[in-house]
Amino acid sequence: MTDTTVITVPGLEPYDVRIGRGLVGSIADQLGSKVKKVLVVHAPTLGARAEALREQLSGQYEVLLAEIPDAEAAKRIEVAAFCWQIMGQTDFTRSDAVIGLGGGATTDLAGFVAATWLRGVTLIQVPTTVLGAVDAAVGGKTGINTNEGKNLVGAFYAPAAVLVDLDLLDSLPKNEILAGFAEIVKAGFIAEPEILDIIEADVDAVTDPTTPQFRRVVELAIGMKARVVGVDFKESDQREILNYGHTLGHAIEHAERYQWRHGAAIAIGMVFAAELSRLTGSLSDEAVDRHRSILESLSLPTTYPVGRWRTLLATMKRDKKARGSMLRFIVLDDIGRPSVLTGPDESLLFAAYQEIGR
Repeated sequence: MTDTTVITVPGLEPYDVRIGRGLVGSIADQLGSKVKKVLVVHAPTLGARAEALREQLSGQYEVLLAEIPDAEAAKRIEVAAFCWQIMGQTDFTRSDAVIGLGGGATTDLAGFVAATWLRGVTLIQVPTTVLGAVDAAVGGKTGINTNEGKNLVGAFYAPAAVLVDLDLLDSLPKNEILAGFAEIVKAGFIAEPEILDIIEADVDAVTDPTTPQFRRVVELAIGMKARVVGVDFKESDQREILNYGHTLGHAIEHAERYQWRHGAAIAIGMVFAAELSRLTGSLSDEAVDRHRSILESLSLPTTYPVGRWRTLLATMKRDKKARGSMLRFIVLDDIGRPSVLTGPDESLLFAAYQEIGR
């Protein structure tokens, strides 16, 4: 285990995000000596890796495995109850620990389970996707979905540590890597323009997990998120900028019954937000075009059926980003300069949607 980058997420309960190779082998160092039982929450495709982790830790801890459904199907109250049942039947105490091993949905669910069992047990996040590494596993937002919308039930709960082991990302399918890049692109547009430059310079290199370019953009995205959540853990102020592209994006996910990858929906949401920024007079045509060209170079969608607007609008109004009855959108005054647009006229929203409709 060499060449590890450590990014500290500040705040009332600071913790480290460690980025490097071979980090899974150091999980015991993060758990410490007080922990007796460990629940490894993992997706179905990671059964062998979860079993290997159990073998690795079995000399020091009693290790339990909880296999949960893949993707957004994991984020249901029934799945959380399944994990709570395992914990209850094995006398899981407050000094024990949960490990989230998987993509963003797995770490969201594992975090929610850890936050709610006995009002909080130790949590270690081990993301195995690009999306999980740069977004879901970092920041302490945990949650599950309901029939009414995405992430409407959840808790802010800081992990004890996040291990971004690049070895786990090497074998990811290309489409999985590209979907995860939507959140990296978001970080570029709201705060880290260097990310955009690196992607435009060589899209093949930056999307290869073995290259320095890939590691650089991952570290930039994580560093940006660490700074933001460190000063606004519970999304009362600055953290809201992380929702760039997410207001419409979450509505699209809901409309697609969570069968779409998160990154695909957020990519469309970002183009919508950019068009909204242009219509309010703050963002240049060139910056909007840059959204499309970068996202399309990553094979991410930038349009959505024009006839779906009414459904999407109704979902957005119900979403947690509506304060009272006021819709709020993160827009850009320029690349790297996000701001909040509160209660825009519906005709303005409709006009922006026409620019992405097909």
